[in-house]
Amino acid sequence: MAAARTTSPQQADVVVVGAGLAGLVATAELVEAGRSVLLVDQEGEQGIGGQAFWSFGGLFLVDSPQQRRLGIKDSVELAWQDWLGSAQFHREEDLWPRRWAEAYVNFAAGEKQSWLREKGHSVFPVVGWAERGGGLAGGHGNSVPRFHITWGTGPGLVEPFEKIVRQGVEQGLVNLAFRHRVDELVVTDGAVTGVRGAVLAPTDLPRAEATSREEVGEFELSAQAVIVTTGGIGGNHDLVRAAWPDRLGTPPTHMISGVPAHVDGRMLGIAESAGASSINGDRMWHYVEGITNYDPIWPLHGIRILPGPSSLWFDGGGTRLPVPGLPGFDTLGTLKLLRQTGYDHSWFVLTQAIIEKEFALSGQEQNPDLTSKSVRELLRQRLAKGATGPVEAFKERGEDFVVADTLEELVAGMNRVTGSELIDVDHLRGQIEARDRELDNDYSKDLQVVAMRQARSYLGDKLIRVAKPHKILDPSKGPLIAVRLHVLTRKSLGGLETNLESQVLRPGGEPFEGLYAAGEVAGFGGGGVHGYNSLEGTFLGGCLFSGRAAGRAVAARLP
Repeated sequence: MAAARTTSPQQADVVVVGAGLAGLVATAELVEAGRSVLLVDQEGEQGIGGQAFWSFGGLFLVDSPQQRRLGIKDSVELAWQDWLGSAQFHREEDLWPRRWAEAYVNFAAGEKQSWLREKGHSVFPVVGWAERGGGLAGGHGNSVPRFHITWGTGPGLVEPFEKIVRQGVEQGLVNLAFRHRVDELVVTDGAVTGVRGAVLAPTDLPRAEATSREEVGEFELSAQAVIVTTGGIGGNHDLVRAAWPDRLGTPPTHMISGVPAHVDGRMLGIAESAGASSINGDRMWHYVEGITNYDPIWPLHGIRILPGPSSLWFDGGGTRLPVPGLPGFDTLGTLKLLRQTGYDHSWFVLTQAIIEKEFALSGQEQNPDLTSKSVRELLRQRLAKGATGPVEAFKERGEDFVVADTLEELVAGMNRVTGSELIDVDHLRGQIEARDRELDNDYSKDLQVVAMRQARSYLGDKLIRVAKPHKILDPSKGPLIAVRLHVLTRKSLGGLETNLESQVLRPGGEPFEGLYAAGEVAGFGGGGVHGYNSLEGTFLGGCLFSGRAAGRAVAARLP
């Protein structure tokens, strides 16, 4: 097909590359400042909102009203202690990431919730306790619950900013250029003055399905500033393996994807080629509780289990994981442990009583009650007997689930799933019985048992999150359930180095005139605001904060 020029307007005050959450927030800020914007994205309009649309909508807030109502005593000082203990900043290039981190913690304790509330956003009243760490007070993990779930999940977070962008379209301030793939930053006299790329063939495929890369035209757009908000590398397993650090062992041969295929990391390389500084590429965040989606949307589509603390965790050979390998405590610590086992998979072993109380699945489509904002459905799903509908569906249809009345039957099913005889029933039984004996007293040397009991001292966990401690082999709590777990690719923690105004820096530390970045492509701020570890609820929040900073900075700088 002969190449054709795009009919999109060729010039605006700002080009924003990427229509995910960070791009929408930046564009919304520019609209409110009266600036003209060309918003371009390589996917179709049905994909607006990007990964955030699919998310659980969890947000990190500090000393919130919801926390205080539950008796949680939080503070900026405690949150900053936790952030530093998790981030472990130590590199020379951590200068800007650390500054971003301090600014973000203060934002999370300050105007973040009121700013969102003004836009119509609200949160579920029970605060979750994610990434508990399990080490010392000064180490990794949240000392208190801080995970606030958006009422409406990911779509509820995207909606307020998409609404402003759509209003900008009606006002003539915003032009949407979907299926426009940026291939090059235009640099004039050392400053970024626009973008060039290919117009891709239109698509009517559902959101997040892999789309054609057929080129039907070319485009070049000019602007006084370009904001890059194109996400990370989680959909490109080759890039993930290339960046995989030695400290986490060898990368898995088999992984599943927590993000669509278009999360391909292209703009990182394009910006670097133009002269941008990219740092901390070896820092990444992948989950270890991934399960294969029985009804996939994108290639290798996986879903993360958001586990409570009671499931027993075994490696692929059936040996129980040591601390910090406890469900929900230390994601990367557990990933490192698992990469030392020689297996690409691991197992949860639990009971029906545990799955009913403790299993949640990440993602808006797996939480229809929260996504639809239905109080009636919420009460029915969360308080009625049995697991939620989506969890039960995975239990019945998911290829990674085994359900059995006896341990012998369970082990036979586990070995059938892997096509091997890796699990020995006597070895597994001995470990489970040893753990079960620890429940005969109100105290224990088993740190998982201690953690279970301690978790229930928090009202939110006791009410809806943590099962009453019981013996795994108690038949009244059955049936027994085993779940095969995979490494689930998700987030890049490094990226384009930016100052606090979201200006991209050159390798020498000078601002790259005309170029800004926000969201995951910028390591959620500074080129790696999380350091080595996330406290959770901080990815969407990082998109909000950095997107806002970029939009406001550009609006203020333009003549």
